[in-house]
Amino acid sequence: MAKQFRTHLMFDGSAEEAMNFYVSIFPDCEITSAQRYEGGENDGKLQQGTFHLGGREFICIDSPVNQDFEFTPAISIFVDCEDTEEIGWAFQALSTDGEIYMPLDDYGFSEQFGWVSDRFGVSWQLNLG
Repeated sequence: MAKQFRTHLMFDGSAEEAMNFYVSIFPDCEITSAQRYEGGENDGKLQQGTFHLGGREFICIDSPVNQDFEFTPAISIFVDCEDTEEIGWAFQALSTDGEIYMPLDDYGFSEQFGWVSDRFGVSWQLNLG
């Protein structure tokens, strides 16, 4: 039986910046570890970092090699926000220099919902719930 399920995000040099950005958006979130590569062309990049958002642990890395793929909106982080202030702030922060798939609006299934890809390419669905 599986012990734990965690989301793993792989970046190409911006993992630490992304991790710091994500914990700055939502309340009561924190970085719990950061290990960096030492030496070589990846010196100083994030070998592995862990952070918590909404009680869930995420892992992020800077890939030591260039990959032929990026993030896709087929998988996204779904966030149930507590109030209109939180969803508005999160939507604005995550969509800045990113892409808006669905602007904040009432789509019938939620009084406020929005879907964005942030500046790192990670997809987020924000729901007032």
